[in-house]
Amino acid sequence: MSMDRVIEKKKGIKKKHIYIALGTVVLLFLLYQIIWADHSSVMRVEKEKLSIGTVESGMFNDYITIIGRVEPISTIYLDAIEGGRVEEKIIEEGAMVQKGDIILRLENRQLFQTILNSEASLAEKENYLRNTRISFESEMIQSKKSLLDNQFRLQRKKRNYEQSQMLYEEKLIPREEFLQAKEDFEYEKGLLEINRLKARNDSIMLMTNMKTLDNDLLKMRQMLGLVRERLDNLEVKAPVDGQLGMLDAEIGQSVSQGQRIGMVHVLSDYKIEANVDEHYIDKVRRELPAAFDRNGDDYKLHVKKVYPEVRDGQFEIDLVFDGSRPEKIRTGQTYHVQLQLGQPAKAVLIPRGGFFQSTGGRWVFVLNESETAAYKREVRIGKQNPRYYEVIEGLEPGEKIITSGYEMFGENERLELR
Repeated sequence: MSMDRVIEKKKGIKKKHIYIALGTVVLLFLLYQIIWADHSSVMRVEKEKLSIGTVESGMFNDYITIIGRVEPISTIYLDAIEGGRVEEKIIEEGAMVQKGDIILRLENRQLFQTILNSEASLAEKENYLRNTRISFESEMIQSKKSLLDNQFRLQRKKRNYEQSQMLYEEKLIPREEFLQAKEDFEYEKGLLEINRLKARNDSIMLMTNMKTLDNDLLKMRQMLGLVRERLDNLEVKAPVDGQLGMLDAEIGQSVSQGQRIGMVHVLSDYKIEANVDEHYIDKVRRELPAAFDRNGDDYKLHVKKVYPEVRDGQFEIDLVFDGSRPEKIRTGQTYHVQLQLGQPAKAVLIPRGGFFQSTGGRWVFVLNESETAAYKREVRIGKQNPRYYEVIEGLEPGEKIITSGYEMFGENERLELR
């Protein structure tokens, strides 16, 4: 009987070992790609086409540059106090005027008719008052005469009554005759009291009427005075010394009451008007300092007025000079004014650039030390002026960033610089 022979295993690398090794390598490569490899999207760009700025440490000057235009310190508007037709134009637009100079003459026939009617009403009222006074004086005279007659009759009745009483006591006249004398006296006495009361009441009533008429007459005279003053308003006069600006009136033109027909620029001083972006509306306030350079000379200003209205994303401010003004300053000139919003302070700074419009200051591309690549990094930017942004966190002095626009970089997080 034959015995089984033991087959010895062959030594060496078998095919399955190769598969296991390849699988392990692939697995390790995948793990590396998942855990350690850089998955950020990459874009190649030419370095020469980029603007690169260096992060610095320095003093941040909190100011903005605005364009201001020179205007007169004040402008007085000419509104027609009285309406009418332009009859004469005495002073032309742009001429210098003195206070009280006649600029225009207007004609208003309806106003003349109103004055004539007022004068006629006043004359009628005065005539009525004159007649009332005459009537009052006549009634007063008649009342005094009536009282005098009454007193005369009372005196006679009293004397007759006293005589009748003496005769009656001596039984020389009958009782009836005595009683008639007594009744006549008492009647006349009572009638005198009534006439006195009537005269007093009539006097009070007439005096009241006279006072009312006097007040009415005074008001009518005042009204006539005001109407006559309206004639003076047909002459449009310069309210102040200055330069006549816009004059919107021609001979024969009808001007309505209250219509704006011109303006006078007060040239005793000047101010600068400027528009500021609404982004700074919470920072701009009165008395903020400002300055501009003109032919090497520095001129100081401060904010005099801040207008609250925001139009087209801007609000308006007025600035006035502190000290000297430029020579030959003229209305309409423009200056680039630096408006100081705060005090200078030490800060980390980066140059202004187009990147801010793309990122809103939330992130930037930072170059590596060899400047062969740039990586996206989150930052926080605070204030800004025409030259720098203030960096609050995310960057250190000496680092370099791309300051040009990021529009062409898309969503890439790493740039390779060639």
